[in-house]
Amino acid sequence: MMGSPARELFTTPDLGTILAKSVADRNRDFVMTFGTRRLLLAAISLVASLAAAPARADWPDRTVTIVVPYAAGGNTDTMARMAVDWLNQRLGQRFVVENRVGAAATLGAAYVANAKPDGTTFLFGASPQILVAPFLQKVTYDSKKSFEFVGIFGTGPNILALHKDVPAKNVQELIAYGKANPGKISYASGGHGSQGHLTGGLFASRAGIEIVHVPYKGGSQSTTDLLSGQVQMYFGNASELLPQAGNDRIRLIAVSSLQRMAQMPDLPAVAETFPGFDMASWNGFLAPAGTPRPILELLAKEIGLATKDPKIVQRLTELGIVPGGTVLEDFTNLVDSQRPGYAEAVKASGLKPIE
Repeated sequence: MMGSPARELFTTPDLGTILAKSVADRNRDFVMTFGTRRLLLAAISLVASLAAAPARADWPDRTVTIVVPYAAGGNTDTMARMAVDWLNQRLGQRFVVENRVGAAATLGAAYVANAKPDGTTFLFGASPQILVAPFLQKVTYDSKKSFEFVGIFGTGPNILALHKDVPAKNVQELIAYGKANPGKISYASGGHGSQGHLTGGLFASRAGIEIVHVPYKGGSQSTTDLLSGQVQMYFGNASELLPQAGNDRIRLIAVSSLQRMAQMPDLPAVAETFPGFDMASWNGFLAPAGTPRPILELLAKEIGLATKDPKIVQRLTELGIVPGGTVLEDFTNLVDSQRPGYAEAVKASGLKPIE
């Protein structure tokens, strides 16, 4: 009787019990291993999805409209569509261009300024909406307070071109000729208040010469009449005048940007004669004031990357555009630094600012 408990304690289980336990242990280990793998894969998938879709984390899940205040086909519209193609490929968000033309290119700017600042509406605009129009007409936006300055996609310098009959091969000789022949130089522009008009007016003011403004309805006719000698001088878009670089009827002598252009590195900047002369028109993204900062930063980052992409750089260069990349605070500071020069240009061009 005394040995019975011991015998019961050390009783060896039968073979069936051993096999059943072994199978149960393997099944439990398999379930645990499979479950652990599923959890690990789920975690990896979550991290990957967050990294792959930064736009979705900030933007509303709706189409983003890029408003262009000019007609389709021009330089600004072309750049906007290049940028939209890049953003559609990169961000997994649908971007579309909408041309809103009117009121001297301020209609589109006003629309964006008054849009809901939720990241679904942006302006792809240019210098005139911010630096010129508010001087000359009543607009329904504040050029300093109504927008967030996101990033510059490209900058278009004007090129100073002379008809071959003007006996000047550089800026200094042009100034000397102008002083010796007051009122005998006529210069073309794309119209009153256009970039070419303001640039020519500011140049004449800084040079201390008297020249006669001849406004046209666009750059094409300005170039035609420069080639024929109807006018002697023209600050035209680089995209218009670069193709004329080998034409012996005109002479290209300078650019209106602070620095020389990569397309024509031997062509000096007017700023080399008049320091600080900067009348290159930028094109880029602006958002309604109050747009969330994460959206602005993400878009600015993509603008910076796009304007360094070799294919986009090549296309911009072919258009006579200097690739941008100036974003956020640097963009804001650049615009602020340009305001005095444009105010001077408006006055020098004989335009009457609104009261």
